[in-house]
Amino acid sequence: MHLVAIGGSDAGISAALRARELDLDTEVTVVVADAFPNFSICGIPYYVSGEVAHWRNLAHRTIADLEATGMGLRLDTVARRIDVEGRKLLVTEADGTEELISYDELVVGTGAVSVRPPIHGLTGPAALGAEDGVHLLHSMGDTFAVMRTLEEHVPASAIIVGAGYIGLEMAEALVARGLSVTQMEQLPEVLPTVDPEIGALVHRQLADHGVDVRTGTTVRSIAPGAAGDPGRLRVEATTTDGQDVVRSVDMVLVVVGVRPDTELAVSAGAAIGQRGAIAVDRCMRTNLPHVFAAGDCVVTHHRLLGETYLPLGTTAHKQGRVAGENALGGNRVFAGSLGTQVVKIFDHAVARTGVRDHEAIEGGFDPVTVGAEADDHKAYYPGSHRIAMRFTGDATTGRLLGVQLFGHKHAEVAKRVDIGAAAIFHDMTVDDISALDLSYTPPLGSPWDAVQIGAQAWVRADAQRRLGDTRAR
Repeated sequence: MHLVAIGGSDAGISAALRARELDLDTEVTVVVADAFPNFSICGIPYYVSGEVAHWRNLAHRTIADLEATGMGLRLDTVARRIDVEGRKLLVTEADGTEELISYDELVVGTGAVSVRPPIHGLTGPAALGAEDGVHLLHSMGDTFAVMRTLEEHVPASAIIVGAGYIGLEMAEALVARGLSVTQMEQLPEVLPTVDPEIGALVHRQLADHGVDVRTGTTVRSIAPGAAGDPGRLRVEATTTDGQDVVRSVDMVLVVVGVRPDTELAVSAGAAIGQRGAIAVDRCMRTNLPHVFAAGDCVVTHHRLLGETYLPLGTTAHKQGRVAGENALGGNRVFAGSLGTQVVKIFDHAVARTGVRDHEAIEGGFDPVTVGAEADDHKAYYPGSHRIAMRFTGDATTGRLLGVQLFGHKHAEVAKRVDIGAAAIFHDMTVDDISALDLSYTPPLGSPWDAVQIGAQAWVRADAQRRLGDTRAR
């Protein structure tokens, strides 16, 4: 039995590890396009900031650790074509040598690639690149290019295009390095995966730490500076009210999301689904015989919404593990995602799980969202922090649908959103949250935990709404 996994990131490595756990006689080969298997892409901003001292520390496991499990690594080897009928994979090594690798089962974990928005100067044959100080950021290669710009050119200013998770983390990283940072986001508020009320708190946190945040601003072009401004970049943008914005900076970072990397699988006949991602069932099987797929290149089963596309490292790890087990004859099912995420912004953190109102409506629910605030622990014990919360529940059934939190980085925001994620996973109502037996000591919590206070605020608001409906009738 020979299992081949394409991709050395979360999904491919997780599939390979699971296969080796289950059957030590199975030969496992992982084809990795670069020399950096099992590296934490999520950790890149913290290497850029200097908080992670060396890039090698970003490895979840070293090459030696991976090889010690018995898997074989084919580094700097690019998968070119899948021969589905012959069960062979054509690869090209770094020196250009081509080889056909036979497989019994194949796991495709090609991940995602950075989106290139239609900005003049970023696309086309004359597009500016890393050597010009214009960067995308999704791989270790991208990371090294950013670090070369920072270390060799010592830029004093930067524009970040995009204010999602990576954009926010990179704003903090560049500020930590002493750069003057402007963040441009075309949507009305930063971090569009949360409600504007929470996004506004994130916006304020960025501004309080010196980031010039420009929401409702679409970048039109990036070009070299004028003759009297050598080595710099001219960025032109337009606001939603038609105002022109022009900035001259030393570097530009474009981080506006990713798209699934599906060319290899699609060229072999793989079907596609949401957002052009590879269609898989919940066992991670594609429509191709003996071919599984997992991670950022595939559709995601969402526990509330059904099929969607939601690229997350945590999801890729789980899907890869399912694919690796089923490739060996198992029948494990991917339980589904809730889009649970958390990000640190300077001294604070924001987290979310489940769905927001517009997503809930698309999923056939009748959502009601209620905001609340609570202390992270008893206020009489020094160092307490307020947590802003938004709870979304179904107006008909009371089922918990979503939780959003914003608070100080020491307020356990990440673990508190996990309570919400576990509750949604198990189809609990908002009212059920109050019945949970959660821990308490004054320095760390309250008899009613903050998330229970937020849930109770929703229940009270729902009762008032129902009473109002009754009186109206």
